[in-house]
Amino acid sequence: MSEVAQDNKRKKKGRTKKMSTRVDFTPMVDLGFLLITFFMLATTLSKPQTMEVALPSKDKVSEVDQTKVKASRAVTILLGKDNKVYYYEGTRENDIDPVLIPTNFSPQGIRQFLIKKNYDVMVKVRELKDEQEAKKLSDKEFEKRKDEIIADKRAPIVIIKGTAESSYKSLIDVLDEMAICNIGRYAIVDISPFDLELLAKTSL
Repeated sequence: MSEVAQDNKRKKKGRTKKMSTRVDFTPMVDLGFLLITFFMLATTLSKPQTMEVALPSKDKVSEVDQTKVKASRAVTILLGKDNKVYYYEGTRENDIDPVLIPTNFSPQGIRQFLIKKNYDVMVKVRELKDEQEAKKLSDKEFEKRKDEIIADKRAPIVIIKGTAESSYKSLIDVLDEMAICNIGRYAIVDISPFDLELLAKTSL
């Protein structure tokens, strides 16, 4: 809005009447608040990307049961320097070391092995996703049934160990593979002298 204020002074002879203009910006304040409110309501805020971390169970497991689990279902992934990755199955039995296999983070590398190892769970999760896409399942029901599937007792347990030369990138990459391959049980633990010994033999 603008106003024209007239000069009340007497006009002098030979001079024209002076007019002064004043612009009122008060309505612009209301318009500014309306725009701010509109963008706050219409703009989608970016959601922070988080990674779920499973805490240890409170259930007590005997040492004998732990040894059986490690021998039958354990898969150990070792992270080396220069983004190198190795894996082996089981543990040392009858003084015979497990075979340490070098691989990488390509789709034909550690992912292919984990998919093969966790094939039954992968198939069930894929079928569950098909049901969700067909609008037969809600998101909440999908997540609930997915958690039940990946908690299968026959599924592999992955133990992730990093060397002093490994990078955070390798750790993030291997955690991504856990999510892609629907690995329900995995843990990040300190590397042992036994694992370092296996790595030393591989580098020879």
